[in-house]
Amino acid sequence: MLRLPRFTYHRPTSAAEAVKIAADHGPASQYVAGGTDLYPNMKRRVQTPTEVIALSGCADLVGVSGSAAEGITVGAMTTLTSLEKDPALQAAHPALVHAASVISTPLLRNMGTIGGNLLLDTRCNYYDQSHEWRESISFCMKCSGDTCWVAPSSPRCWAVQSSDTVPLLCAVGAEVSLIGPEGERRIPVADLYQDDGIAFTTKKPGELLTHLHLPAVDGTWRASYRKLRRRDTFDFPVLGIGAWLRFDGDVCTAAEIRIGGAGSYAIPATKTAELLIGEKLVAGDAAAEERITAAAQEAFKPTRAMDNTDHFASWRKKMAPVFVARALRDCLG
Repeated sequence: MLRLPRFTYHRPTSAAEAVKIAADHGPASQYVAGGTDLYPNMKRRVQTPTEVIALSGCADLVGVSGSAAEGITVGAMTTLTSLEKDPALQAAHPALVHAASVISTPLLRNMGTIGGNLLLDTRCNYYDQSHEWRESISFCMKCSGDTCWVAPSSPRCWAVQSSDTVPLLCAVGAEVSLIGPEGERRIPVADLYQDDGIAFTTKKPGELLTHLHLPAVDGTWRASYRKLRRRDTFDFPVLGIGAWLRFDGDVCTAAEIRIGGAGSYAIPATKTAELLIGEKLVAGDAAAEERITAAAQEAFKPTRAMDNTDHFASWRKKMAPVFVARALRDCLG
């Protein structure tokens, strides 16, 4: 049986109080939201904070506010179930609601939060194992070792980003607010991440992610999320596609496609987006279907499928154009 290590449990009542506790204890502290990611990692001894700061008592981090026309703000401690069932989000951001609905199981969505999913730890076949298993092959670079077993000659860690909401939120241009010892800042979701399996976020030490800000809905753009996994009931994505298209009539004027589950961050499919801009895209039109298929094929190149998660890497890479095309078709309505 895997057991939690000993730690001191703090339960602040506000974001400001939580940040102060983190500042007082430094690197030994860690925030916990729903605990669906941190506690299993602590049981496996891949994360070992001695001061755990629970955010469940911070009422200022919960809830949905704003409007579709002005933009909606979601507190980081809002559960995935609450997000999935919120009428305003269902109407304004159905793609996000869908992405939340396919995360894990209903029980874990009842506990897991949008903030926790945004900061989900990167995953790897050689990292997400028990302490004894990892010790038997020698520890990996992400935890105590000096070798990335996915690519032993590589100087970096290749653990994979497996959040369902991140590719979509990067694609639609959402933003997040963070508060820390140096004050508060607001940045695009895409700027929260960097291409490194260990230092996969740009969040500063002690900073707390407090809110997610969704863009205004004006009827000119559509978004979609498509997920590939072995078991549709609860598995992490081995490929997660976030797609966003803006239209002027039937003509695509802007596009953003992000590939999750295939790298340490949500990889932009830049060439795919470029091939769609300026094109007339109408659902059911044969010419539009040809353009989408050709553009989606360009997603094969940036997809970095490796031996770091489920399924054969070569097959996952081949599936990238297929799922990009499906996500783009969703955006056509």
